[in-house]
Amino acid sequence: MNEFNEYVRDSFSEYGSIVIKSMMGGYLVYFNGKLIGDICDDELFLKRTPTSDRLLADSELRYPYEESKTLMHVFDRFEDADLIAELLQGMYAELPEKKPKNKVEK
Repeated sequence: MNEFNEYVRDSFSEYGSIVIKSMMGGYLVYFNGKLIGDICDDELFLKRTPTSDRLLADSELRYPYEESKTLMHVFDRFEDADLIAELLQGMYAELPEKKPKNKVEK
């Protein structure tokens, strides 16, 4: 794991469990078990929810990687603890629960 990923984890972990998993050349970022965004090329991209759209209205919207179908917020305000707390709590409430894996019965 690189320095930027550790910085994201350190910045967000005060508010809950942060797990960063390697995936397709980038990383997926989970907050308390829910996927909240991606890290690509040392930039954090957060999913769009009503809370992130409201709190990050002035952030840049970009696709995190080539051929991505999801336009996301580029997050760069790591020093704003109040914003991070409100953002993570709101996004968590708005994002769907993780889908259980289907077990194949034989």
